[in-house]
Amino acid sequence: MQQSYDERNKDILVYINGELVHRDSAGVNPFDSAVQNGDAVWEGLRLYQGRVFRLSQHLDRLYRSASLLRYEGLPDRAEVIEALRKTLVANQMSDDVHVRLTLSRGLKYTSGLDPRINTQGCSLFILPEFKPPVYASDGIRLAIVDQRRPFADVLDQTIHSCNQLTSILAKMQATDAGADDALMLDTDGNVAETNATHLFFVRDGRVLTPTTRACPTGITRATILELCEAHGLPVEVRDIQASEILETDEVFCTGTMGEIVAVTHIDEAVFHAGQPGPVTTRLSALFQELTRSEGEALV
Repeated sequence: MQQSYDERNKDILVYINGELVHRDSAGVNPFDSAVQNGDAVWEGLRLYQGRVFRLSQHLDRLYRSASLLRYEGLPDRAEVIEALRKTLVANQMSDDVHVRLTLSRGLKYTSGLDPRINTQGCSLFILPEFKPPVYASDGIRLAIVDQRRPFADVLDQTIHSCNQLTSILAKMQATDAGADDALMLDTDGNVAETNATHLFFVRDGRVLTPTTRACPTGITRATILELCEAHGLPVEVRDIQASEILETDEVFCTGTMGEIVAVTHIDEAVFHAGQPGPVTTRLSALFQELTRSEGEALV
């Protein structure tokens, strides 16, 4: 699965520290922490009919990540929301839009990784794109890769960081294997997530998902857990061993950029005859219904 270029994005305006600039003219200072060290946090937002779905939860995670990294000079929430609104209005965007919201530690007065050389406050970047859900509706293939997701004693996964080298290495290995994405295990050998999304398994009508000990929390993941509880689908959050994959009836993954998508193959294993299963289909429909009725209006 490789994302394609959307001609509608040719002239988009991006937001950089208070200014809207054409994508081809946008520049980031080489002294910015995002460039120097990958020292930045981010959120992926999706716009449905002028409303950003679960914006409050996304901003909660953004500020929690920034707090764990001890960022100083943070813009307040009202400023971020107004910047989002301004950017979307300027681009005349209202639907089928994905927004990459990034907050870095800001500019350094000299090269280095010591946070004490950051004295000018944070940098805020907003990149909106016309981008429908990126995965094929009939499902994707995953490959189990060697790259592992670490626990908090190596890298705190509750920080939604722009440092994504682990995911990039996993994605490269999955591509080499002819898969759409990678299935990543944690360092204990349990299922963690894909290189880009959270995973759910369905077995005998019961929905299972791994803990988030070795991956970030997910807004869409949390929404699916809520939908399961609200609609009487038994659900369990626990460690899932790689050996359990073969005992699964359905697999699906969740994320803001791709929403809900069936996983039809993991390596040589095939699920539900290579088609989205009934639980996956039902939860996807419930999620779509929710996005049509919920969200913070910005445009």
